[in-house]
Amino acid sequence: MSDNLKRYRAIKEGLCQLYPKEVSGHQAQGINVLAMFINGIVASKSTHTREVAKKTPTGAKVNSREIQLSRWYKNPAITYELYMLPYVEQVLSRLSEQTLTIIIDSSEVGRGCMALMLTVVYQRRAIPLLWTVVKGSKGHLPTATHLDLLRRLQDLLPEDVDVVLLGDGEFDSVELQTFVNQQAWHYVCRTAKNSQVCEMSIWQALDDVALWPGCCLSLPEVQFTQRSYGPLLVILWWRKGEKEPIYLVTNFDLTEEACRFYRKRMRIETFFSDQKSRGFHLHKSHISDPDRLSRLMIAACLAYIWIIALGVLTFK
Repeated sequence: MSDNLKRYRAIKEGLCQLYPKEVSGHQAQGINVLAMFINGIVASKSTHTREVAKKTPTGAKVNSREIQLSRWYKNPAITYELYMLPYVEQVLSRLSEQTLTIIIDSSEVGRGCMALMLTVVYQRRAIPLLWTVVKGSKGHLPTATHLDLLRRLQDLLPEDVDVVLLGDGEFDSVELQTFVNQQAWHYVCRTAKNSQVCEMSIWQALDDVALWPGCCLSLPEVQFTQRSYGPLLVILWWRKGEKEPIYLVTNFDLTEEACRFYRKRMRIETFFSDQKSRGFHLHKSHISDPDRLSRLMIAACLAYIWIIALGVLTFK
């Protein structure tokens, strides 16, 4: 038996074993093709359908396999709720006894599209949980899009779980901070150097505060932006070896705790590089339809989780 066939069978068996109920009919067929997709993505290090089809262990010709794979991600019946959510729920359940460190970020995928992602930190990796794909290139997505995805996350989380949300400068809006506070989550988000804060009735831009390399300065109980949101903690942090400081907003009380969590934000950059230039080349899939890209990402994200699971098994 070839390694390609062994891998495919192992992936298919794993998908079926972890699914919370027995599947049959169209759903079973969908899982079969999903296993083919995951196997082909891992074997070819690509999400391009043609390359994936070449690594699919069936007797059909490559053209036929390519058509079968294309039909899968073009099919509106292939949904996140059916083919990704059951596995995400298990991930969240297994990690729920500890604080869930959730990272939100966006990146270009496919052709002319952006994916807004939510991941959870496990060891040194960011495990994909939820995403939404929209038309657009580089740039910030609307705050409403951020909040829609966070509301979906809220519905998935186990009860009474502690959550820390991490984000870069795209996610420092007052609306997002308000939402997170309403959920009793903690957050640490980067903000712009020209953000205005008010301390002791004096307004100033953050980059007006004198800093030097190795310095970490806290501004507790300040009002944030001209909307006077707060009070909250603002951190001005110039890490050694960096060319310039970063500025953080948080509802943590302790600077050290906020900085400790924010260091984990870069885990999602590793995830994106593994999905794209260093791994599955999701940005070269040539798909420009957001819905189809979102379905393709089910296979790509499960392939990523499967590889991490193999690594954990190897260590054990």
